[in-house]
Amino acid sequence: MFFLQAAVSDSTAVANAMASKSIFDIILNSGPLGVTIISIQVLLSVVALYIFIERWLTIKAVVKEDERVMQNLRSNITSGNVAAIQGICASSDTPLARMVEKGLQRLGRPMPEIESAIENVGRVETFRLEKKVNYLSLIARLAPMFGFLGTIMGVIKIFYDISLTDNLSIGIISGGLYQKMLTSAGGLFVGIVAFVGYYFLTMMLDEEVNKLERSSIEFMDMLHSPVK
Repeated sequence: MFFLQAAVSDSTAVANAMASKSIFDIILNSGPLGVTIISIQVLLSVVALYIFIERWLTIKAVVKEDERVMQNLRSNITSGNVAAIQGICASSDTPLARMVEKGLQRLGRPMPEIESAIENVGRVETFRLEKKVNYLSLIARLAPMFGFLGTIMGVIKIFYDISLTDNLSIGIISGGLYQKMLTSAGGLFVGIVAFVGYYFLTMMLDEEVNKLERSSIEFMDMLHSPVK
């Protein structure tokens, strides 16, 4: 009975103490290792946010510009105006423009050779668009692992403090729980955000790659068609 009353008293004291502290105070109370792990998680979140914004803006701009380029190419390809097509490709810094430009450089050669050249450029352009995106997948896997490390170290701290004091009170246990819960929550949060960003960018990339494939097929079909 005495032990129960003491535990309740300790729990109330801890709750009151936590209510008066800010999140920064709680982080600082998680110990040197806890602060280190949380700092790493904050750094990973900043890197993930930067990669997501940079790739999202890049892919969005490429999609918009490729649509404009394709509209300009259609009328000139059907009329056989090669000089105008070359000018459009030279003035446009987009994957589609570089693919069409490579196809124009192979004009007069067998169609399979032209198709192969366009496909090779398409693979290179896809790799450029995917640059850095896989880092989001890495962060999504890595951040929870740091949280798990903090969890293990927090449990170790709890048992170590108990071994030193020979006291199984809430106050002793809460010291390790600070580190355990904060690092776990931080790791899961960063991991979820990075995974959602990775999945969203992957969908955008898949859509753009499909558009490039359709545009290259349309370009080859127009080359086969007689000039009007």
